[in-house]
Order: sequence, then C-alpha cells, then structure tokens
Amino acid sequence: RRGEMAKLTQLIDNEVFRAYATYTAIVLLKMMLMSLITAYFRVTRKAFVNPEDAASFGKGESAKKYLKSDPDVERVRRGHLNDLENIVPFVGIGLLYALSGPELSTALLHFRIFTGARILHTLAYLIPLPQPGRGLSWAVGYSVTFSMAYKVLKTAWLL
Repeated sequence: RRGEMAKLTQLIDNEVFRAYATYTAIVLLKMMLMSLITAYFRVTRKAFVNPEDAASFGKGESAKKYLKSDPDVERVRRGHLNDLENIVPFVGIGLLYALSGPELSTALLHFRIFTGARILHTLAYLIPLPQPGRGLSWAVGYSVTFSMAYKVLKTAWLL
C-alpha cells in the first residue's frame, strides 16, 4: 500500500522495513568498527588522551610521554565523528522513510547508495584518498538522507 503509513504489526512483513533494518545494521556496524580502528591506532601509536590508558605502557613520569596526539589517530577519530554526524540522521530519517510507504525499489536505492557512500567515505578517510573522493561520498550520502526526509515530509504533510 504505497503512500500509507505502515502499522506496527505490519513491520515484520514489510520488505521496505526489512531493507531499512539490514542497511541500518550495516552502517551502524561500520560505525562501531571505527571505534575499534581508533583503539587499534591508539595502541599501536601509543597515543592516549587519558592518563589511565597511558599507564598501561608506563608508570608515573614515563607514562606521560604517551599522553599525546597522533595524526593517524586523529584522522580515524574525524572519520568516526563524521559517521556520527551522518549515520545517526540516516537512522532516524530512514525509519520515518521506511514507514512512509515508499516503493521497495526506490527504498533499496536510497539505502544502498547511502551505505555505499558511507563505506567509500570511510575508505577515503583511512587510506587516505585524494579529494574530491571523500567530499563527493559525503555529499552523496547527505543527499540521500535529504531525499528521504523530503519524501517523509511530502507524505506526512502533503507538501
């Protein structure tokens, strides 16, 4: 039933909602992976911001040398922060979009493009790839979220 809001009991049978759940899980797991990558870089570069973390590598004054910033750690952190700024809105708007009754093919296109764009964005951050690769992947993902928000508003408010 295109154009109608889904009932809660229909969600488990709703292909669009299942697609949303699948792609949301993928991007959330990718975002969680960024935490592990940050931890990996902190440990391998011995670059910590908390004294208790640095204490694992030395005691007292010798631990202080591990309280430092590292460009690789900061690059991964910036990528993770960018995920937080973009994936969280996708999760909320994507849910509303999935409930707004879009065609499955259109919804899959939105979800797949967003997921691909976020994966490319992460690769562009971590490798790093030259610009405009990272900027374009961000813009594509952002545009997808905006497109879904427009569809939600159009459906809910009859814009």
